[in-house]
Amino acid sequence: MLNLRNDAYKLLDELGAPSHLKTHVRLVGEAADLLIHKLTGIGLKFDSEFVRIGVAIHDIEKIKYQNEMIGSGSEHEPEGEKILLELGVESQIACVCMSHARFALMDCSIEELIIALSDKLWKGKRVEELELKVIDSIASLMGKDRWDVYPELDQQFELITSSGHERLQRSISS
Repeated sequence: MLNLRNDAYKLLDELGAPSHLKTHVRLVGEAADLLIHKLTGIGLKFDSEFVRIGVAIHDIEKIKYQNEMIGSGSEHEPEGEKILLELGVESQIACVCMSHARFALMDCSIEELIIALSDKLWKGKRVEELELKVIDSIASLMGKDRWDVYPELDQQFELITSSGHERLQRSISS
């Protein structure tokens, strides 16, 4: 059902996603695309389209819980997974609704961790625990030590966050 990011965008439209939510996932997608480009460049093997789709649907039930677009709340997470499963979306993709926010409590794939990280970096927010989890996972997948990949990835994370203010401004103006 969801084979490409555009399929996920189409689903958001079909479900009546407000423009603010669609803007949000596109801005998170910008951060994800920058991460995908870097990770591909260093030779990491992962499912980049899974990341793109996951970013597009990670907050899907903010359609129903719109108060969580501007305030705190996590009701959209299990409800998002539930609605996607009911729609026949693959369980690994549907799980992104939970893992993007609960990465510290779950056993996550590298793709899920990239989605969670993109959801932080897009707005200029650095989360050390998540970044180190991503770096350690990448190092493990590539058969390297943390410090072999840390400097280059840390630099990329900083580059992405450095334009977070501009993305936040575009989010507010939508």
